[in-house]
Amino acid sequence: QVQLVESGGGLVQAGGSLRLSCAASGNIFSINDMGWYRQAPGKQRELVARITRGGTTNYADSVKGRFTISRDNAKNTVYLQMNSLKPEDIAVYYCNIEALSGLGYANYWGQGTQVTVSS
Repeated sequence: QVQLVESGGGLVQAGGSLRLSCAASGNIFSINDMGWYRQAPGKQRELVARITRGGTTNYADSVKGRFTISRDNAKNTVYLQMNSLKPEDIAVYYCNIEALSGLGYANYWGQGTQVTVSS
């Protein structure tokens, strides 16, 4: 079984920064893509950023130039550095991984961490 534990959310003023972390544990053989998604109240969950095992990244247009995704393959951990935060970034942020475990390939989700930006 694979577990994801997120941390780093919270309340920050507009223009401030937060760093989210998501650590995967369990019977993991390998991890392909890792990513961050977010869901604002009344809206659908949307992609924020993804990173391949080799380090190729892609970002939502709304966060390009402000957010940076990275990963530590040795620690099975993905990070999201969020700078210049805006009120429109308010959402619950979820990490997502595609992992090979004893059960085969599957997608796994974290429990979510709240990010709130005060204007």
